[in-house]
Amino acid sequence: MTTPGPGGEPAVTLLESRFTQDDMPRLRLLVERYAGHEGLTDPRRGEFVVAMDAVAVSAVDRPGDAGTLVLQRSGSHLLCRIQNLGRDRRDRRDLTAAPDPGPRGRQDGHGLWLARRLTDDITIDSGPRGVRVTLAVRLPRTT
Repeated sequence: MTTPGPGGEPAVTLLESRFTQDDMPRLRLLVERYAGHEGLTDPRRGEFVVAMDAVAVSAVDRPGDAGTLVLQRSGSHLLCRIQNLGRDRRDRRDLTAAPDPGPRGRQDGHGLWLARRLTDDITIDSGPRGVRVTLAVRLPRTT
């Protein structure tokens, strides 16, 4: 799968995986490994994994739910696209315009609140195939 990333560069897929609640530990390890391989260093790598986890857990918050994760590199960015499969519980405006719940605010939206703070960019698309969240983080320059 090759799709444009930030700045329109073609993205190269590093990892594509379908997941459920039971797959979260494996998914965290895989994303951390691939992010490290692409040059994302700590603590930024750990923050990226936490952001991915917060969004992915929300995508499969009920038993039987499934999602897909696609990890890509596009130029100087690492992208993580997470999509729930078949649920369109909220419309895009609700997700993007929701007030910040804050660490002590309402629980709904907490994963997106956290992901916004731990990544460089986040986009949310919603439609009949479910909600797709794309996280982007800039990779360090190598000299």
